[in-house]
Amino acid sequence: MADSSPTTADAASATTPTPGAARKGRAGGAFRALRHRNFRLFFSGQIISLVGTWMQTVAQAWLIYRISGSGALLGLLGFVGQIPIFLLSPLAGLVADRWPRRAVVIATQSSSMLLAFILAALTMTGHVTGRAGVWEMIVLATMLGIVNAFDVPARQSFFIEMVGREDLLNAIALNSSMFNLARVAGPAIAAGVVAAVGEGWCFLLNGVSYLAVIAGLLLMRIEKAYAVHDGAAPLEKLREGLRFVRHTKPIRALLVLVAIVSFMALSYTVLMPIFADRILHGGVNAYGTLMGAVGVGAMFGALALAMRQELRGLGKIVAYSSTGLGVSLVLFSASHWYWLSFAILVVSGFTMMMQFTATNTLIQAMVPDQLRGRVMSIYSMMFLGMSPLGSLLAGTLADHIGAPVTVAIGGLASCLGGLAFARKWPSMRGPARDLVAAQGMMSPAPQPDESGPPS
Repeated sequence: MADSSPTTADAASATTPTPGAARKGRAGGAFRALRHRNFRLFFSGQIISLVGTWMQTVAQAWLIYRISGSGALLGLLGFVGQIPIFLLSPLAGLVADRWPRRAVVIATQSSSMLLAFILAALTMTGHVTGRAGVWEMIVLATMLGIVNAFDVPARQSFFIEMVGREDLLNAIALNSSMFNLARVAGPAIAAGVVAAVGEGWCFLLNGVSYLAVIAGLLLMRIEKAYAVHDGAAPLEKLREGLRFVRHTKPIRALLVLVAIVSFMALSYTVLMPIFADRILHGGVNAYGTLMGAVGVGAMFGALALAMRQELRGLGKIVAYSSTGLGVSLVLFSASHWYWLSFAILVVSGFTMMMQFTATNTLIQAMVPDQLRGRVMSIYSMMFLGMSPLGSLLAGTLADHIGAPVTVAIGGLASCLGGLAFARKWPSMRGPARDLVAAQGMMSPAPQPDESGPPS
């Protein structure tokens, strides 16, 4: 995926608003980052590309399941596609802080386009058949994972160059909204294309879709770049980023919760073909619509955060959303009714995106610019890098104890993680507030009747 990121990827101004600013129309304020030409170019190109990415993701998983019928191979596909993010993200964060981020993103997007065309050619010429074809897809998914390991931190760190500090947090939320709008459209389109002409056309259309985002990147005018090379050894720069995360308790706590949820809970999407086919008996069309249900909920979750006028309360949102995601997954694992499962997945998508976008927002508000690439690379490790380990475990467990029990276990872990975070966060509000103020993302002192963000 171009941003599985998960994992991809995730307030009128970035500062705490004045009372007058808070009275501005929230709907209009939700799209304020689009006033920047560079972000408009990015947004319009990326939404086309992400639809293609989701088409490929759905078609690839369905093709492997159709050929093999194996939950373990579905887990392996998720594993190899994202484990490079876990292994290479520290190096990728160093690259994002050392070289022009737009150039890095252009290189990664071009590489992803080439891999999509190769997969399309192999599939449409009949080479992807039987177990040999599965392993060809596994190799290409691994290569795409390597590309994404460098793409995600560079793209996350690039937002500040497109919109500046003032609209940074809104740009993060809009990016999450865009990702999940594509999550709705992509699977639905993929299901129709697969049923009509086969999986290969999904891969071809994905390759073509990258042209839009590459064109947008080339048309941008970047006035201020934040890449810094101060002569320090690369290993020392890596240690600097790791030390900052290790010694900054609010960021460390947020990342630990992200890692728990990504490892234990997010594997439910990898097992979705099993639910669609064996439990709900709906085939590829049910698979596409169930994935779309997750996207609908996630899109509304990201838009809800984009409409927020302040940072305050995001810590509580992180805790409650993790708990809510866990509850919804336990309920989904027990459902045998298609429309009930659909409705539950909307809730799952909403709570999942609220947690990860709020986490992304808080971390970006607390991290200094010179460390942004390296810290966001660690976020990528926890969000997208832990997920493949969970996918591999979930695929194996699903073959032994069944997909419903596997998903229920992940949901329970998410619940417990959210409750533990809710208990610890109040003691970290003060340090978090100081970090946000140090980055100029809020007023230096809260009003007397306010506790001040974030809470």
